[in-house]
Amino acid sequence: MQKSDAVASLGQHSLLLPAWVKTALLANDRLKLCLTVLQAAASHAMAPKQALPDLRHEMAAACLDAAWLREMPAQASREGEDVLLPELPRLAAQLAEDLASMARPLLQTETDKTTRERVARWAANLEAVQDEVLSPALLRSLSHGHRAKLGEADDDSLHLLVMDLHKQLNQLAASLASELIEGAHVWALEDGDRPRVAAFMRGLQRTAPLKFDHPGLDTAATRDGERLLIQNDIGTNDAHVLVLQVQGLAISLTYSDLHKTRFEFFQAQLAAYGAQWSVPEARVSAGLNQGEAYQLGTARFEAEDEAQLLWMLEGVASRIVFLIDWNRARKRLLNFVGKREAIAVLAEAARQDVGHMAWLKTGGERMLFEAMQALGADAFRIGDRLDEVLGQSGAQAFLSEVLRMASKALLQKQPNALVADETRLLLARQLQQRAPEFDLLAEHAAYCQTLAEGISQALAHGWEQDKEAAAKLAQRAKTWERQADHLVMQARERARRQPRWAPFAGLLQTADDAADALEECAFLLSLIADHHHQGWNRELRELLSQLAQAVLHATQEQVKAVAVARGLNAASEAAEHDEFVAATWQVLRAERQCDELLRAAKRCMAAELSNAAALMLVNDLANQLELASDRLLNAAYALRELVFSKTEVGA
Repeated sequence: MQKSDAVASLGQHSLLLPAWVKTALLANDRLKLCLTVLQAAASHAMAPKQALPDLRHEMAAACLDAAWLREMPAQASREGEDVLLPELPRLAAQLAEDLASMARPLLQTETDKTTRERVARWAANLEAVQDEVLSPALLRSLSHGHRAKLGEADDDSLHLLVMDLHKQLNQLAASLASELIEGAHVWALEDGDRPRVAAFMRGLQRTAPLKFDHPGLDTAATRDGERLLIQNDIGTNDAHVLVLQVQGLAISLTYSDLHKTRFEFFQAQLAAYGAQWSVPEARVSAGLNQGEAYQLGTARFEAEDEAQLLWMLEGVASRIVFLIDWNRARKRLLNFVGKREAIAVLAEAARQDVGHMAWLKTGGERMLFEAMQALGADAFRIGDRLDEVLGQSGAQAFLSEVLRMASKALLQKQPNALVADETRLLLARQLQQRAPEFDLLAEHAAYCQTLAEGISQALAHGWEQDKEAAAKLAQRAKTWERQADHLVMQARERARRQPRWAPFAGLLQTADDAADALEECAFLLSLIADHHHQGWNRELRELLSQLAQAVLHATQEQVKAVAVARGLNAASEAAEHDEFVAATWQVLRAERQCDELLRAAKRCMAAELSNAAALMLVNDLANQLELASDRLLNAAYALRELVFSKTEVGA
């Protein structure tokens, strides 16, 4: 009789429970690995051309690196709706053995009747698997993670049972702990383990207050042979678990998560600590687990010395709190920004060690909607998103600041109403400082400048005689003009929703007439280059080039005027107003210069050009250049009216 059997025969099961719990936790890893292999095999049978997942790291971490298990996915084949899976009975036997090991410490305690019945039922179900055919019904019953909702029929699975047993094991482990290290329940540790557990708990406790009263972050640690095991339950979700194995100067971290995007977020969080991940995407199998198959991956950290190992443990632990309710916060943020920006806001909140829980607790999206509503219909209309009004970067920066303010206020025990007031004030300041309408004006002005530069360069380099170069310019100009048109359409759409956009939409329409004229110039130049430049002499080319240069100068001054106008308000200094007025006057001077140059060019045409087509085309080119200067002047006047109205300054 072995010593453990003798102790058990005396009824002193409590003496064996710590060792059984360690064994059970390892069995849990093996069970999850086997279910992953089963899903991978089924996926490969249904889609043989897809790459097989590399499970070597997971098998090593679970101490189950068996050749028959490694080869199982590749050997699976489809047989109608079923999967022919050699070694399926052996896999079922492995599952049954590990289920027994996992359940043993719980069955030796006063666990509930339902758990006992589920363990017995699944032990019998696994024993009944005697052939190599994996039906869809059997696969689902083994692997699905869908819990029955109120009113639904109970639909148990081995996967669900394993997750429930894991949760109960965590609770049992906490009750068995022989000591506490900085809040971690630990037992059977060696002296060298204690500083490592303490380092992990330092990192955890540094950021743990950011979860406020949300449950989670319970930690247990024990030694298994040459490895220190540290487990954190993160939150309350069954499939959201983190386990670290520390051996020598290496850390192996196993992480599971129902949400692929949160998994990727955590991967990014651990990059700073040197995490080398397996490929978690291979765990996702379409059609399995009602589309909610959990993600499972392993990260490895290699430290150069003990100090770096402690730094890694502390850093990893400090990131865990930012996973709690992460997906809920992400979904709330999607009311205001796009998917990528929402994740960026949460990443910035984690980087600053402020998190998102405070924002959720102080009102979340409701608080932001109320702040937007308080600013009135001139700023926000029903259905508007923050990024539509503040721009993507502006909305992202605003939300990051709101999360920071909420965290600071809640940690200082300040009332939620104060956070709401600060949010409203911050949004008002953002609207004053950040004018997305000027973004469109500036972008459109830049397109006009680019078009003018193209025409000026073409005339300076004699492209009226280079058919290929002129044709390329015409094609590029067409693209630029369409992009400028798109900005006008954006402004019109916003003007339909927000009255304050109406004058900006009108201004852009006026400026777009200049873009249209410049695009027409590029087209006319391509026609002239197609053997219609007869009679061009040095004087005519010089006059047209000067005309194009004057238009280019007008576009440059318009770009400058828009840039200055963005920051002008009633409190602006006189020098800023002078700079704006000077830029608009330069547009006027350019327009007058264009008038004079157009007349000089027409005199030259009349004297030098005898070919009708050449005369018509060059005359149209000169007229369109002068028309562009007229439209730029109209846009400058419209901009002046907007700015004077905004700053309450007379012309």
